[in-house]
Amino acid sequence: MRIGLIAHDKKKDEIIVLAKKHKDVLAKHQLFATGTTGTLIMGETGLPINRMKSGPLGGDQQIGSMVADNGLDLLIFLRDPLTAQPHEPDVSALLRLCDVHNIPLATNRKTAEILLTALSNDESVFKN
Repeated sequence: MRIGLIAHDKKKDEIIVLAKKHKDVLAKHQLFATGTTGTLIMGETGLPINRMKSGPLGGDQQIGSMVADNGLDLLIFLRDPLTAQPHEPDVSALLRLCDVHNIPLATNRKTAEILLTALSNDESVFKN
């Protein structure tokens, strides 16, 4: 499967903890991430990650393009709902694309845990 990983600045530590905890599952899949998030996860886990630009510099749109082109199967996007984001329209568009294309989307740690646990148990759950 192709998995996207994104985290707002105040959620970077959470996505690193998540990636470390589920490293064995993530290692079996092709990973894509926005720039800083990808760099941090690679540095902490050693997982190979295809990195896009930073979110505010177009990385969210690059991930969105992958969703629109059937290039992702699952997206984990740990959002910070309490901080205004300068690229909020890009974020909203990305979330909408996941809904349009029926891509499983986690926007918080608990949902990401559930999706990664399900993925480790039965990958067929995510197939259309």
